[in-house]
Amino acid sequence: MKKSTFVAMILGTIGGILFALGMCMALIPEWNAFRPGVIMGVIGAAVLLLMVFVWRKMENKAPMRLSGKTIGASLIGVLGALLLGVGMCLTMVWSNMLLGIVIGIVGIVVLLCLIPFVKGLQ
Repeated sequence: MKKSTFVAMILGTIGGILFALGMCMALIPEWNAFRPGVIMGVIGAAVLLLMVFVWRKMENKAPMRLSGKTIGASLIGVLGALLLGVGMCLTMVWSNMLLGIVIGIVGIVVLLCLIPFVKGLQ
């Protein structure tokens, strides 16, 4: 395993755990930890963002350029993930099975739309 891959794996794992735990702390009312959860989630997101820059630097890749396509793909990914998450919450937390399944499927379809948007159709 290359050193850059190992570092990216470690930073990705740490960032993902911090982000997920922070979101659980913020969104589960029984824990009464909204503010610390938001702080931990932001720290996790920062570690994940740092991971991208560290990995690209270790692989000697050029810095990413922001273009309209990159921003659009990011927004589509965020929208799809949010829809999928809302669908899961509706199903598992608020016991609204039908609406949760429909919104979750819409989120999955939006995420699947990323493939032709990024890679293109041939």
